[in-house]
Amino acid sequence: MFAVASIGTLALLRPIARRHMRMPAQIRTGTDALLGAAALVMERVDQDGGQVKIRGEVWTARAYDDDDVFEPGARVQVIKIDGATALVHE
Repeated sequence: MFAVASIGTLALLRPIARRHMRMPAQIRTGTDALLGAAALVMERVDQDGGQVKIRGEVWTARAYDDDDVFEPGARVQVIKIDGATALVHE
C-alpha cells in the first residue's frame, strides 16, 4: 500500500520539480524584482523620505543621492530596497 502511494505521489510531483529545474536563474522575486523598476513620485522625495508608487503599490522612498529632490509627478527608477524603503534616482 505504501509503495502505491509513494509512486502516485512521485508521479504528481515530478512535473512540478521538472519545471523548477528549468526555471532561469535570472528570475528575481520579492524586493529584488523591483530593482530597476520605474516609480512615480507621489509625495516629495528627498534624503529624509517621501512616497513613490511602484507597480501599483505605494512605497516609502528616499533619494539615493543625498542632494537629489524629486517632486510629485516625477518619474524615477528604483536603485535599491532598504527594508521597506525604496531608494530612487532619476
